[in-house]
Amino acid sequence: MTSFWLFLSKVFKWAFGFFDAFGNVLNWILFIVCCVLFVYWCYVLVVTLGGDKDKEYYSPTEGKNPYYDPKIYKKEG
Repeated sequence: MTSFWLFLSKVFKWAFGFFDAFGNVLNWILFIVCCVLFVYWCYVLVVTLGGDKDKEYYSPTEGKNPYYDPKIYKKEG
């Protein structure tokens, strides 16, 4: 019976070592993905919106105040 528990102990030690190594690999994968997203975000901010290019943007709702309607929010009393 002791050999069974020793075998089970080795299995648990292997499993925790596997999860520790896989967690490390998963951590690096997530780190690389986040770095790529951050670099893309910086690219969008600098290249597509840099140099006052955002002034060329046309907003279809600018000046229409969709969240404020004076007919609805008039002062009563």
